[in-house]
Amino acid sequence: MNALFDILATLLQIYSYVLLARALMSWIPNLDPYNPIVQFLYQLTEPVLEPVRRLIPPLGGMIDISIIVVFFALMILQQMLHTLAA
Repeated sequence: MNALFDILATLLQIYSYVLLARALMSWIPNLDPYNPIVQFLYQLTEPVLEPVRRLIPPLGGMIDISIIVVFFALMILQQMLHTLAA
């Protein structure tokens, strides 16, 4: 059972890196939204980010903090899994 928790924690860590890549992409001006890598990252992250956006609207109408909320939630889940695996 400990190995399962470790595997899940590792998968969450990998997904955190995907979220980080998506966040960094948003800082690149003139990024082609039809680029296959961009499309892939959006397809992986949007199913998780969209429900959070519905719960937490953008701050000031412009600042989307959904990725930060999901990132912290993933960190908490990882810590819980590591604790259970120990």
